[in-house]
Amino acid sequence: MQRFSRKSKDSMATNILELMPYRASYPILKLGYSAAANPNHDMGMNKADLFISKAEVNGGTIMKNLRPKAQGLTYPGKKPICHITILLKRKSKSSLNESKI
Repeated sequence: MQRFSRKSKDSMATNILELMPYRASYPILKLGYSAAANPNHDMGMNKADLFISKAEVNGGTIMKNLRPKAQGLTYPGKKPICHITILLKRKSKSSLNESKI
């Protein structure tokens, strides 16, 4: 993901995530929409002035549970959880002027 999302436009990242066949692409896409909407709603920033400066996935805790097995036995099941962080930055005024020209 870092290959295309670092300093890329929000629309390009969303287009690529929509076409990816992976199970994790939909939650990341929803997180990207939410991350872009928060500055717009909270601080009144324009969505077009933002870009993804950093996106990282860190490992979280492991949920442990018991899964049923044959003849009344159980075996341990483990579900790994991850933490996704998306950092948005505002474009500088000089780059905004260049993109409008």
